[in-house]
Amino acid sequence: MSAVVAAVLVATVAGCSSTGGKRAEERAAKAAQGRAAVDTPRWTFAMVTHSGDGDTFWDIVQKGAKQAAQKDNINFVYAHDVEGNKQAQDVQAMIDQKVDGLIVTLAKPDAMKDVVAKAVKAGIPVITVNSGENKSKEFGALTHIGQDESVAGEAVGDELNKRGKKKAVCVLHEQGNVGHEERCAGVKKSFKGDVENLYVEGTNMPGVQSSIEAKLQADKDIDAVVTLGAPFAPTAVKAAQQAGSKAEVDTFDLNEKVAKGLQDGSLGFAVDQDPYLQGYEAVDLLWLYRYNRDMLGGGRPVLTGPQIVTKDDAKTLAEFAKRGTR
Repeated sequence: MSAVVAAVLVATVAGCSSTGGKRAEERAAKAAQGRAAVDTPRWTFAMVTHSGDGDTFWDIVQKGAKQAAQKDNINFVYAHDVEGNKQAQDVQAMIDQKVDGLIVTLAKPDAMKDVVAKAVKAGIPVITVNSGENKSKEFGALTHIGQDESVAGEAVGDELNKRGKKKAVCVLHEQGNVGHEERCAGVKKSFKGDVENLYVEGTNMPGVQSSIEAKLQADKDIDAVVTLGAPFAPTAVKAAQQAGSKAEVDTFDLNEKVAKGLQDGSLGFAVDQDPYLQGYEAVDLLWLYRYNRDMLGGGRPVLTGPQIVTKDDAKTLAEFAKRGTR
């Protein structure tokens, strides 16, 4: 007899009151927690990303991946490094461990090309996520999950036009990240005003604030600051305040602080690419491929964004952001 059935029977014997029924449902739900929805083999899937330490975006990606892994009876392993060569070493370690599936980012594709080829040659199915859509198929991956970074950048430029902005600074926090360059190039392509790139060291948040503050003090014409990651948006707000600038701060990506910033008006808008969905779908699609050789979209990129999020949307999304899934 299953734990769920047992819980229901106990509740029936105890009585048929609404209270008893509710308690039975709660016990049944608790008994079901932690169980896989399938009885397929206990495969091991590894995800290796270019995340730096403390980046909340990747916490959300992991949450989606772990929840899909639980459902699909997958042993999920995660590693990350902001340096391309070290990320490649982590991938090689996963190959040596003979994982059953591999999820990687291609923020620095030159560093990843050879090791991804090794994984494919070893018969390990590979899916790319978040960064590297343009190189994914070339490197032998089954598909790519994420947003088109150029399109996302153009969406930002369009939104800035709607808001009547004239001069923007695009803050790049990770040197050599091709996705970041594509975002800022997209902004420049669609924005009718002027755009300047500002390169900062993302692992040094006080330095990020100082750099943005100095830029705003030096150029009073800047009326929009675009950050490329949610953790940097509140820092840009502080920098604008310290500089005495009225520039609107907008950002790529969403987290709880960004949702609050949109609600209180300290942030103008955000571009959400749904990191939870990226993690969840990457694991789920690998499982589908291992189990049934399915591949959603026939191998074409599976897009999770972009979605422009404003103050009007933030209230609804704040609940999801608080629990760490948006």
